[in-house]
Amino acid sequence: MSFAVAIDGPAAAGKGTISRAVAAHFGFAHLDTGLLYRAVGAKVLEGADAIEAAEGLRAEDLQAGHLRTAEVAQAASKVAVIPEVRAALVDFQRAFARRDGGAVLDGRDIGTVICPDAEVKIFVTASPEVRAKRRFLELRAAGSTMSLDEVLADVLARDARDSERATAPMKPAEGALILDTSELTIDEAVAVATKAIAARR
Repeated sequence: MSFAVAIDGPAAAGKGTISRAVAAHFGFAHLDTGLLYRAVGAKVLEGADAIEAAEGLRAEDLQAGHLRTAEVAQAASKVAVIPEVRAALVDFQRAFARRDGGAVLDGRDIGTVICPDAEVKIFVTASPEVRAKRRFLELRAAGSTMSLDEVLADVLARDARDSERATAPMKPAEGALILDTSELTIDEAVAVATKAIAARR
């Protein structure tokens, strides 16, 4: 039996952490759909054509170790505005959402485009300043030399691209729970999401 949970939101809002936690709690499969776009972006940085990279994407491409870098994140955001890239990745995501045993997908347009019939839709957000601080600490731990101001500018630029693109712009799905994590701990945010999912099962 399928049970889909769609978790959307901007960069560094906490949707990935929350998605992994609730998937583990309920025993659902988890897909970070951003990795699909990061994998395509990484191939473009290596010289590939974006559309061809999306059409030929394989599961093992999602395991590449450099997909979490800031450079790849920027490339992912740029290829994500290409309608043909998005179309090539839609079927993969929809099939995952309806697999037996339940699935949690996190991204930018899961509840609005990929799985509008998801049993639960959550939009995770936080202030740009809070999200930039979180991303800055992640990047610094990974050895990045980007300043906090640079990371904030990057966050704001990605927000603009993701929310203003013509195809599948990032926005809360109709009926989605809005979960603002600006002043919540990870455990508190996960508890809110878990309660919302449990109420629909």
